Amino acid sequence: MGYDAVVLVSFGGPEGPDDVLPFLRNVVRGRGVPEARLAAVAEHYQYFGGISPINAQCRDLLAALRTELEAAGVSLPLYWGNRNWQPYLADTLRTMRDDGVKRALAFVTSPFGSYSSCRQYLDDIEAVRAPLGADAPIVDKIRHYHDHPGYVRPHSDAVRAAFATLSDVDPTATRLAFTAHSIPSTMEAQSGPEGGRYSAQLRETATLVADEARLSLPWDLVWQSRSGALTVPWLEPDINDHLRALAASGVRGVVASPIGFISDHLEVLWDLDTEAAATAEGLGLRFARAATPGNDPRFVAMVRDLVVERLDPAAPRARLGTLPVWDACPPGCCLSRASI
Repeated sequence: MGYDAVVLVSFGGPEGPDDVLPFLRNVVRGRGVPEARLAAVAEHYQYFGGISPINAQCRDLLAALRTELEAAGVSLPLYWGNRNWQPYLADTLRTMRDDGVKRALAFVTSPFGSYSSCRQYLDDIEAVRAPLGADAPIVDKIRHYHDHPGYVRPHSDAVRAAFATLSDVDPTATRLAFTAHSIPSTMEAQSGPEGGRYSAQLRETATLVADEARLSLPWDLVWQSRSGALTVPWLEPDINDHLRALAASGVRGVVASPIGFISDHLEVLWDLDTEAAATAEGLGLRFARAATPGNDPRFVAMVRDLVVERLDPAAPRARLGTLPVWDACPPGCCLSRASI
């Protein structure tokens, strides 16, 4: 199957104080989230000057990927569109259509499968294609890459580096906590055709990262960044509750590895570096946060490889895990709660 462009599709984020509330309203449009709740979340962004790091990270990734693709002999134009802020995906696809793009390959900045981390991107792509008419570019999403060496190994190196900062803590009293964005339990039940795909992929990633890090320490998969009504069940435990439980059991040092994130999103900077770090300090726990891949050369090379494997069906697929992956999601996979 031929492609004539690559498009980076991301979540988007504000780039100044005046952008924060309009951005958050885009994120929650149609969900009936009270303005007071948005104002509370806006304070997290304002703490960092109203700027989310995600757009700058996307620019850096695009620049690095352009070099990687050129070196690999892949001469496809690169585009970038966000779901919730400029550059908007709708504007990007319109530009692609006007440039004559017929079929593009999309790299989405989430490795995992669930409604919010996969299906919603597919739905948004189709929603912005519809008004463009018959000439709208067809956009195919790159497969999940939660177990790719270019994703796992930067995380594992970061875990080792974080533990090195706790070298003065008794190793028998240290713990590794892998974190990812929590989702509603109903969404988890609908992730993947068999259900439970989101947490299964994350647990496989955690296992692979721990094995690659070669640290014979216990680890846990916990959750962060929960939102929504407290009456709605979400995946638990929350990282802060987990830290309290660890402290009560005699643990003295914790490394948090945000394997659910490809780069230092605001959820990493606020929920881990700010809130979780403060919780740990209050409990007397030593706390270190492992880095995310960001623009690690291995991660950028991974994106290149994922593009190449779709351009050439004979190209090898680099994987460390055993969970099934696919190029096209089956119909009805990872439905939203509103669709069930």
